[in-house]
Amino acid sequence: MTFSGVLALAALLATSAPATAVAQSAWQPIAVSAAPAVVLQSIVKPEIAPRQGESVAGAVNRVEADAMDQAHGSSDAKVDLITPHITDSHELELPYWKAPFYKTVHLPRWKPVMIGGYAVDLSPTKHVVFLLLAAVLTTLVLVGAARASSRDHLEQGAPRGFTAGLEGMVLYLREEVVMRNIPHGGAKYVPFILTLFFLILFANLLGLIPYGSTATGNVSVTVTLAIITFVVVEIAGMRALGAGYLKTIFYWPSDMPVSIKLPMTLIMTPVEIVSKLTKPFALTIRLFANMTAGHIIVLALIGLIFSFGGIASGAPLLMAVAIMMLEIFVAFLQAFIFALLSAVFIGQIVEAH
Repeated sequence: MTFSGVLALAALLATSAPATAVAQSAWQPIAVSAAPAVVLQSIVKPEIAPRQGESVAGAVNRVEADAMDQAHGSSDAKVDLITPHITDSHELELPYWKAPFYKTVHLPRWKPVMIGGYAVDLSPTKHVVFLLLAAVLTTLVLVGAARASSRDHLEQGAPRGFTAGLEGMVLYLREEVVMRNIPHGGAKYVPFILTLFFLILFANLLGLIPYGSTATGNVSVTVTLAIITFVVVEIAGMRALGAGYLKTIFYWPSDMPVSIKLPMTLIMTPVEIVSKLTKPFALTIRLFANMTAGHIIVLALIGLIFSFGGIASGAPLLMAVAIMMLEIFVAFLQAFIFALLSAVFIGQIVEAH
């Protein structure tokens, strides 16, 4: 399944360096040498400026360490139990047998890469690790199931156990999601849609296990998946329509007089362009918002358990369990919706004319 590697790599780059935050990244956009202090102060924040004999990376690490010390040393600081569980970080929490029953592992920090005058941090983060883990699981499960299914068909004529269930899911997605929405030439898009579904599904489910993290709760991941889908949709349109693809951008009603065609073209062409851009936007926000909102609700209910105490804590506990059960359903549902909409968008442009 080569698409899983492509999706994981693209989401890796976007997660490591969100485009909206690159210009204000903690890494300074400086070709580090003996830069004059005046130039340095005009480019970066004064508190991050390196001291005498200190590198830029060392200055960033020093400021981050000071900030963490101040946060931990302040007795009056409010404790935020929700944000650390839904945001990205350069740390992993692994199970540990001693209280508090987890151990923090710091991920490696790499030297930033200079791209167009900006420092891009490609260091691995928690969401990157779990996204790559989801890609590995997607490859192992699908390839393993395919081999087991082939073996079972040869030996006894039909798959059994887990392989049979997975084959039923794959066949449903192929027939009811892909082929129904892309009737002409839909078979060649089946691997892409299946990879989207299982990659997103595993990324969603990994966020529900203890010590896990939801990579799809990171808008950089969802926007990258949406952009990849957008590119596939547009390329599918170009291949299917040829020169007629331009009609999906420029509105030109052929059955109207020229006096009406021109104003209609000027009015409707921007609408056509906006409609193209709203599709990846809808894919991005739907997946990101649903996966983030569920975790926030669960964490808020868990917080109420400690706030109430005693017998009254049973109510938020039951509600939290119920929401977790709903979250499992939502994990499957959002993966299915993303795959379904991707197939619908491909079918719309392929069958446009």
